[in-house]
Amino acid sequence: MTGSGLRSGELADAAGVNPQMLRYYERRGLLAAPRRSPGGHRLYPSDTVTVLRVIKIAQRLGFTLREVADLLDAGRHRHRRPDSGLRAQAREKLVEVEQKLADLTVIRDTLRAAVSAGCDDLVTCAGSSSCPLPFAELTEGRREPCPE
Repeated sequence: MTGSGLRSGELADAAGVNPQMLRYYERRGLLAAPRRSPGGHRLYPSDTVTVLRVIKIAQRLGFTLREVADLLDAGRHRHRRPDSGLRAQAREKLVEVEQKLADLTVIRDTLRAAVSAGCDDLVTCAGSSSCPLPFAELTEGRREPCPE
């Protein structure tokens, strides 16, 4: 680290990202453009390490980069809308995650039933009344005429 900031490589190493990611995050508005050294090197404030770690953690929690940008922007502005902060966005993300978990639970249970039923051939299984896969549910109300 130099006395006046972190160079791109130092920042990337400290935050566990690659240097190209820094420029990408700058283009996306997640990081402010750094100042330059007299030699033209990018110099980032040391607190940028924390910002990068926050971005990566938010992504792991399922937030898109657009959502992360909104969260960072809301945190930078003290006069923000009450529905734009972390709590509101986390509530929305939690609803999404809970729906995905419910969907995954159905998928898991259906696959377990298929394994237990001994389904080895998808087409044969689909034609069987004991098939646990939801073929009937997928085609209900959408009957297509047989080709001649």
